[in-house]
Amino acid sequence: MAATTSPIAGEQRYVDRLYNRLDVLRDQARGRLAQVRASRAGGSPQNRSERDAFAALHADRLAQLESVEDRLVFGAVTMDDSEIRHIGRVGLQDEDQAPLLTDWRAPAAEAFYQATPNHRLGVARRRHITTAGRRVTSVEDELLDLEAASGVSDSQAVELAGEGALMAALAAARTGRMNDIVATIQAEQDRIIRSDLAGALVVQGGPGTGKTAVALHRAAYLLYTHRDRLENSGVLIIGPSRIFLRYIDRVLPSLGETGVVATTMAELVPGFTATATDRPEVAAIKGRLELAGVVRRAVRERQRLPRRDITLPVLGHELVLRRRDVAAAQELARASSKPYNLARNIFVRELLGRLAKQFAERSGAEGLAADLDEVAADLRSARDVRVAVNLCWMPMTPTRLLADLFAKPHLLEHCAPELTAGERSALERPPGSPWTVSDVPLIDEAAELLGEDDAAAQAELRHAALQQRRDVEYAGMVLAGQGGSGLVSPEQLAQRFAASGPALTLAERAGSDRSWAYGHIVVDEAQELTPMDWRSLLRRCPARSLTIVGDSGQTRAPGATGSWNASLDKVLGRGAWRIEELTVNYRTPAAVVAAAQDLARSAGLPVGHDVAARDTPNSLLECEVADPVGEALALARARLPRGEAGRVAVVAVGGDLAALRAAVADSELADKVARGDQNPLDFPLALLDAAQVKGLEFDEVIVVDPAAIAASAGTDTEFDRRTGAADLYVAMTRPTRRLWMLAPAN
Repeated sequence: MAATTSPIAGEQRYVDRLYNRLDVLRDQARGRLAQVRASRAGGSPQNRSERDAFAALHADRLAQLESVEDRLVFGAVTMDDSEIRHIGRVGLQDEDQAPLLTDWRAPAAEAFYQATPNHRLGVARRRHITTAGRRVTSVEDELLDLEAASGVSDSQAVELAGEGALMAALAAARTGRMNDIVATIQAEQDRIIRSDLAGALVVQGGPGTGKTAVALHRAAYLLYTHRDRLENSGVLIIGPSRIFLRYIDRVLPSLGETGVVATTMAELVPGFTATATDRPEVAAIKGRLELAGVVRRAVRERQRLPRRDITLPVLGHELVLRRRDVAAAQELARASSKPYNLARNIFVRELLGRLAKQFAERSGAEGLAADLDEVAADLRSARDVRVAVNLCWMPMTPTRLLADLFAKPHLLEHCAPELTAGERSALERPPGSPWTVSDVPLIDEAAELLGEDDAAAQAELRHAALQQRRDVEYAGMVLAGQGGSGLVSPEQLAQRFAASGPALTLAERAGSDRSWAYGHIVVDEAQELTPMDWRSLLRRCPARSLTIVGDSGQTRAPGATGSWNASLDKVLGRGAWRIEELTVNYRTPAAVVAAAQDLARSAGLPVGHDVAARDTPNSLLECEVADPVGEALALARARLPRGEAGRVAVVAVGGDLAALRAAVADSELADKVARGDQNPLDFPLALLDAAQVKGLEFDEVIVVDPAAIAASAGTDTEFDRRTGAADLYVAMTRPTRRLWMLAPAN
């Protein structure tokens, strides 16, 4: 760029060129999609399949191009040979396929994030470009070739890449949604993001170090770099709560990626959601690996051998359900190594075949021997036979298996001999009790052992046949109403109806299939997972390719170990995982970080020595007040942002939180907070407990009665005390600007 040219003006011309090209590519994608959709819906199944594939391809490309409108380009590097590479959210080429914009994930963009004055990677200058809409508002240059730059000393080289851009991003008001950090990724973060796909990578870091952002950008990087391996298997993201998933839901689309499934452990099994929680001691028992053996024995227990032969009156004859026949049929079914419900079909078929032979012999109709399948079908419909066969090998669902196990003490004693009597008693509960989050991995374990019941599949086929008949009848009415040309039959039109349904995306297909094998899994707040949780997740990723994100100092879940060695060595194996640590806190001001770490260390929590990237005057205000709840409300009124951006959270527990919610509901703040099922992040003021606030961030946080939060988990055991301290530690590390600690005055 000529020295007489304003850097902003020069970059504006280039940014205009990029957006013009983006508009052209969008128009092309829209045109191709419209052309495919307008094509004839008929033709061979292969033609229709090809048309749908092209439609999905163009729709995905259009969605990607639409999602990168904001901050399309954010940086550039000038290399030693004077080549200039602009870095952005996606890669763009001109009409002649010459590069215009380098995708941030491409190898050619690594230097933008990794270059330093001591390790330049051929970079002479790095430029950070800030835009508002399509307008360039500022540029910030870092001269890395200090010898070539006159008047610049080593002491002026910054340690954080793009310090001005980074600090501006950190100081920006929160919006209730996580923003991507693609423009300000730091060197230690970039190294982790670009780590190999293979194996399990643990990203350890304290609050505010960017663990979640790094994990999401790593997912986008892996989808870009290993498209051939991941485009048909997808990526699963596990978050701690629905609020958290809503908080991060814009990050991956803004990076041009949509092929992910995001869920929580409570919703891991499709079609099933747990809403209740167990007492801590019960949750800890259910999280132990021994429970896998308990579930396995509970499944085996549903296969029963009668104590004696059973006489069955059928169609005027007496058949004998012989004990030896039952044993032989069960042995044959088990030898198939199929899941319980699929093996049951083999058992039923074999046992009914033996009963059919008896019936043929006793009825004196030897000619029926060739039609034994029909006889077996008739026997299956006989009530006494059906009941007797079911008692020998009961059809079973995962929820029924677990409900029976926990409701019947004698069954639990038989299936869980490794548990103490007190532990078994803790697991007992009456029929109809609500399902808990701790039940989910047990239900998943049962579902894996039971398999799908063929009876359900047959019912689905019958339903489909019924729907087809209804479609044909409706099509006939449509054709009759149009005069019926005879060129199209009702059956042909009905097929068109069926073929015109929406095609499911990979994420939709994967999210509805419990047995889907993902190419990669990202687990956030992973320190909270129990061994049984890990067993469920690893079942979904046979390649064992995982990004495991967490902070052992924040562990609060019963049954979680709080130690990566203790948890991952047990489920993955020693040496099967590697760890990287983030050491810079980008979110929280230095004074708040110091206070939170002092609290954590005094409670014995395993926290690191994270360094705060910035300090903010008056960022920590500790007050003793007569009425913490009333003072919190007054502060909330005073600190609420005036515009759309900005968020304030009040964190409290128990009666304090209930009092806050009641007081706000009767005040002018009522429309500033979520009500009912509304998302608290959509409002400028959030009233949350210490568990709900995990993983989130706000401009200012008001903590009501810190001692009450620290004691909210109880003080009877060391685990209780550490859990309470972890809750307070999490609450203290949520603000980006200011933390208020309101303690009751003595």
